[in-house]
Amino acid sequence: MFLTILLVLYFLTAIILVMGLLVNGARPTKTLAWLLAIFTIPVGGILFYFVLGRNKRKNKFFELKKTPGISEYLNKVDDYYRKLDEEKVLPEHVREQVKLVKLLTKSSKFLPSAGNALLPLKNGPSTYTAIFDALENAKKYIHIQYYIFEEGELADNFLQLLKRKVKEGIKVRFLYDGFGSWELSRAFIQSLESSGIEVAGFLPMRFGKFLSSLNYRNHRKIVVVDGSIGFTGGINISDKYIKGDPDLGMWLDTHLMIEGPLVRSLQAVFAMDWCFASGKEDVLSAEHFLEETPVGQSFAQVVASGPDSDFASVRQLYFSIVNSAKQYVYIINPYIVPGEALLEALQVCALAGVDVRLLLSSKSDSRLVKWSVRSYFEDMLRAGVKIYLYPEGFLHSKVIISDDRLTSIGTANLDVRSFEQNYEINVLTYGEAMACELKKDFIRDCEISSEIDYNEFRKRPLTERLKEGAAKIFSPLL
Repeated sequence: MFLTILLVLYFLTAIILVMGLLVNGARPTKTLAWLLAIFTIPVGGILFYFVLGRNKRKNKFFELKKTPGISEYLNKVDDYYRKLDEEKVLPEHVREQVKLVKLLTKSSKFLPSAGNALLPLKNGPSTYTAIFDALENAKKYIHIQYYIFEEGELADNFLQLLKRKVKEGIKVRFLYDGFGSWELSRAFIQSLESSGIEVAGFLPMRFGKFLSSLNYRNHRKIVVVDGSIGFTGGINISDKYIKGDPDLGMWLDTHLMIEGPLVRSLQAVFAMDWCFASGKEDVLSAEHFLEETPVGQSFAQVVASGPDSDFASVRQLYFSIVNSAKQYVYIINPYIVPGEALLEALQVCALAGVDVRLLLSSKSDSRLVKWSVRSYFEDMLRAGVKIYLYPEGFLHSKVIISDDRLTSIGTANLDVRSFEQNYEINVLTYGEAMACELKKDFIRDCEISSEIDYNEFRKRPLTERLKEGAAKIFSPLL
């Protein structure tokens, strides 16, 4: 009798999941795969679906209350979007990119802004020096958010500085991802809290919510000081950026320091994540979104998305940059698992005569990721995409440069996980100065890297092809 009840409950659950897939399913191939898993893998198929398969764009983790301030801002976004067609609201050098501006404004809901001072930070030491200097000069508040906050010398320096700032009367809020920072000890967190620092974990690894949250992580790295200076990019808090790693060597990455009106967008992303993780809405108050005086010449836009965003804005950003490139598109990224649409865009771009180059590390921090990334090489090389393997340390940057006009620096990898499962944030800069500066660095790095030859790559052993094929199956989960 008990077994019969279990079977009935199992099949009822399966039927409910199937109905959900049919109503809310995404791609037909993905829907079919989940249907087969549910009915051919007893119990495990349903568990896998709960962990990996649910469509959070349909069933959101979190949705902000439409406060008067938020409604006013969204109306401002809609009004700006309409004016892009009616008036010349964009600087002259950006007008040719009006289609991209419209796309990102509509999908990500962040307005572009002029008058920003943007400084690319090209390694760990320079990034931490700039962040610590900004923290030392904080007068009102400090907001810190990291995917990985790893204990060590660097974390201890952060802790001591933050404690000192709290004693000075500075409000400090600290947000970490529950999975990325799972090694962060309770003692360290308690040391933060006992000092008067507000701490929140994003989707913490708790038993009751383990299945529902394991696959959805907050991969963002954000620091905002007094609403006037901000930082974002690929660099986490870890000693491997200053001391290196025994196996991979020094971790190399790119970050961005921002001053000017764009910091408000960075603040808004932190505020939404803080509200979700802590349950507190205090950071949404107007005092954290004061008008900033223009301090530079850069025109830029924040692009943020997550599993419960209305659109996969970061994927749309990458796709649009590649699709619109006329002369070149240069990509630095450690995890290039593009999926069908972006793979097709890269191939079309290269076949059309555009100089498409990918720069990634010759080393990998994961064997599964390594073989999954390599499984896409042959298709790209055949189309004329040039692939370079960087020999020194582990290249962890997430940068795209195109046509001396567009530069994207951020947290998002070029893979399905960043597009679908992770909360990510990138900054897109419109203009020559940033693009040309990073283009020079890119070309110099290519010169010391080894380029993969298509004909030689085709001769790789069958064992490698089998590893690539097996790893490719898991690419949507990486």
